[in-house]
This record gives sequence, structure tokens and C-alpha cells, in this order.
Amino acid sequence: MAGYLLKGCAAVIVDEGNGPDIRCNVDVLTEGPAIRAIGAGLDNADLPVGTITQDAAGWFVYPGLVNTHHHFFQCFVRNRADLDWTKLSVIEWLDRIYPIFSRLTEECFYHASVTAMAELIKHGCTTAFDHQYCFPRQAGKRLIDRQFQAAELLGMRFHAGRGGNTLPKSEGSTIPDAMLETTDEFIADCARLIDAYHDAGPFGMRQVVVAPCQPVNCYRDTFVESVALARDRGVRMHTHVGEGESPVIEARHGMRTVDYCADIGFCGPDTFYAHCWELTHDELRKMAASGTGVAHCPEPVYLVGAEITDIPAMSAFGLSVGLGCDGAASNDNSNLMHCIHSAYMLQCLSASTRDHPVPPPADFLGYATTGGAALLGRGDIGRLAPQMAADLFAIDTRRMDYVGTRHDPLSLLAKVGIGAPTDMTMINGRIVWAKGEFPGLDEARLFAQAEAALATVEF
Repeated sequence: MAGYLLKGCAAVIVDEGNGPDIRCNVDVLTEGPAIRAIGAGLDNADLPVGTITQDAAGWFVYPGLVNTHHHFFQCFVRNRADLDWTKLSVIEWLDRIYPIFSRLTEECFYHASVTAMAELIKHGCTTAFDHQYCFPRQAGKRLIDRQFQAAELLGMRFHAGRGGNTLPKSEGSTIPDAMLETTDEFIADCARLIDAYHDAGPFGMRQVVVAPCQPVNCYRDTFVESVALARDRGVRMHTHVGEGESPVIEARHGMRTVDYCADIGFCGPDTFYAHCWELTHDELRKMAASGTGVAHCPEPVYLVGAEITDIPAMSAFGLSVGLGCDGAASNDNSNLMHCIHSAYMLQCLSASTRDHPVPPPADFLGYATTGGAALLGRGDIGRLAPQMAADLFAIDTRRMDYVGTRHDPLSLLAKVGIGAPTDMTMINGRIVWAKGEFPGLDEARLFAQAEAALATVEF
């Protein structure tokens, strides 16, 4: 695999480890999976044999986005009026949605994953973490194997969160029996997946995260055993925390969720939680002290958040923050670039009620790049610099959409928002989306296959 010379980029967001910097009128040279150089006049240097030159005039080039929380399988329940949060209570909604999830087949999980990853890639996401916690008995245990297959098809850098639920509904969970596993089943499959797929090496395309769904739907020993396995194998941990369940956990265990997880050891620099909108400042400080990170999902806040997540406080306390789309049960798209804009605008909306100022717009791009990389424990992605992974996307700004905006590429995504797909997305040195197409793939065929799988679901 040779590489590409992106010639004459209007602006490149470069970060050599000291924060982002805008470089104008420069070239980007990739070689294999990595960035070789960024600078002016690189076409005058000795280029590797086989380098393909791409005219990048007018392009703003950004580091690839890193999605830190999603539920791909939920793509098959998007935009349904009968599942509208605004017309149902949370309990009514859960009672309606989980039986649907329990009827999904292995093929549904595969095609939903292709669907979500394709949309992510179109909008600049190059690394995706998915929290796959739904394992209906009739669908079998190879659902994450199929997700890795989908990622390979599209060229996505994929971190699989092997989730699971172990507490029956009769003991207070919201999970139908058809979706339950034992702790032993869950841990055994986590171990199998780590052995089969986890690649912790530089530019690794596959990693596994031990990710029990949430404390409210699992036995305590599920989390205890998760900690033991993850620490033994050197992989990361993830779960849902602080999305309205803390009073339930306190009633069951005598402590709120953050303290409950800390008591088990499910916290630390190798752990990140999704959501965290209901947490107190004291709880956020505890998380910061332990090094536990947050995957902030801004768009579900519109539907299910009782309040807007306090990102200014998290920033002030030094928490590691990434961004996630979340699943279609609470966000009907898989567009992480749109989440950057949503996250910033939500914080501006609530600024007058906060103790800390809204972080600058450029920080929100950082949450979706270096922040996400930190949550996933990756030092090789999330920023553009020599020797980093060639994960990037480009926007041709020579359009009416961008008149008056081009002086500040760092703030563009947060303040203006980007509505259209990228002009090019590259992952690990390979162009996976360009000129409105997935090179080598027939999108119409992928669409037809996904629609056929969706048609098998009984709503």
C-alpha cells in the first residue's frame, strides 16, 4: 500500500501534541496506514513509489472523528411514530421497544451495523465504538463477530463494546427474559472476542471493550467479573451511568451509581461512562480524580435528558470527554459531525445556568477527536501529525455554504455545522468514501440488503 499526496489543502488541522493548529496552503502525504508529512511543496520531495496525487484545493482537512457511544442495532427502529418518546412514558417506551429488540436476527444486527457505519463514515467518523448489549437468544452469540465483518467491509476502525444484561425483569430490570444472559455466559463471550479480535498494536483496526449494559440491569457480580477480566486482559471498560438510574441504584445498594461503580472498581483511566447528565459536581470530581472518562451524547438530551449535561463543569474538573451519537432509540441519525454542532449549541443554551463558562467551539471538535481517542486508549488516532494514523476527512469549502466562515476552520463544525457528507473520508491510509461513493462497494445493493433484513422485523 503506497499512499496519497493531498496537494494544496486550503487548511489542515494539525496537532503535534501541543494542541490544534491551522496550517494553510499545505500538502498532506500519507504512506501506508500513517501520515508521513504535512507541509508546503511536498510534491518536490522524493515521493514513495505508487503515491497518488489528489488535488485538494479548497479543502479543509480534519482529523477523523471518534465515536465513543452508539447502539448500531437500533438503526432498525428509526423515525417510527409508534415509538415516539414524546407520546410515551419511559416505562411505556421500554415495554414497547425491548420486545422488538428481542426479535432481531443475526442478519438484522449485521445489516444495522453496516447502515450505522456507512452513515458515520459519510460524515467524517473514522473510528467507532459500539455498545452492543442486545443478545436475543434466537440471534445467537456471534453478533459482534458480524459487526467486525461489517467494519471490514466498509474499512471502519472499530471498537466493539461487548455488552450484556443479566438481571431479570422480576428483580427490577427492564430487560425481557429473551435478552438475558448469565454472568458466566457474558464473561466467557467477552474473553472469546478478546482472544479472537483484540489488536492493541499501532494502527490496530479491531479492539474489544468489556461493557455490561448498565448497573440497573445487571447483577453486581457481572460488574465484579467484568473488572477482573478487563484488568487481566488489559482492555477497557464501559457502561451507562447517570442517565436517571442513580435513585434506583441508591434504593437497591445504598449508594448512587458513581459510588457503586467505584466500590466495585469499575472506574479509572481504563473506564468511560456514557451520558452522565444527572451527576452532581461532587460525583464529577470523583470521576476526574479516578481518571474515569465520559462519552457525552448530546442529541439524546433533546429527548430523554431531564437536564443538559454539564460539559463546562466536566471541562473545569479535568474529565476526559468524548462524543457519541448514541443509538436510534434516542437519536435517529448516526452523524457524529452533527453532534459536534448539537453539543456546542446545547451548552450555549444553558450557559446562564452554569457555574463554569462554555468551552470554546474548537474544544468541541477536540471532544470528537483527541477526546474520543483518549477514552478508547488510543495514542495513534485523533490528531493529524507525522507518524499518526492516516485517519482524516476533507470538506471542499468552495461552496456557498461556507462564504464568510472560512477564516476559522477550527470553529466551523461547532458553530456553523456541516449538513452534507464529506468530500472524502480516509481510514488507515485508505479512501473509504469519496465523490459520493464507497469505492468498490455498491451502495444501492447495501441499501436493498438492509431493507430486506429490516422487513423481517415484526413491529
